[in-house]
Amino acid sequence: MSYSIDFRRKVISTREEEGLSIRETAKQFRIGPASVSRWIHQIASKASTTPQRKIDKSELIKDVEPYPDAYQKERAERFGVCQKAIWQALKKLGLTYKKTLRHPKADESARQAFQQKIQQYEKKVNLLFLLMKVVFHTIPHELTAIPQKVNGVLD
Repeated sequence: MSYSIDFRRKVISTREEEGLSIRETAKQFRIGPASVSRWIHQIASKASTTPQRKIDKSELIKDVEPYPDAYQKERAERFGVCQKAIWQALKKLGLTYKKTLRHPKADESARQAFQQKIQQYEKKVNLLFLLMKVVFHTIPHELTAIPQKVNGVLD
């Protein structure tokens, strides 16, 4: 609830004329003592400085057309809102960043060389695993360090 300036002046003048305390004044006028205290220091309310809450959707679309790759932070500065407000408005409009299958700075030849190295490593690993399997099965069990079960008990 907001009180008129006239009422605020009357409260302050009554307090000064009758020499009342802040609590006594608040009790007499049936208002909060915090209000009386605040009015003593500043009788008029401060202008609200809250940022703009709603983004005009048509203006946002007009902004996206010339600047399709602009960051949300840049748009937020242009509209005088926070970045999250821009993100939410873009989401509601169904607008997203253009997604490409390949990164523009990707080097295709380097990628192919990397893929070839991976395939070579996989071949070596498969061959090594196969050799280990053959060797493991040809060594007598007495010479291996792997414990064996004899009649259900580890040896």
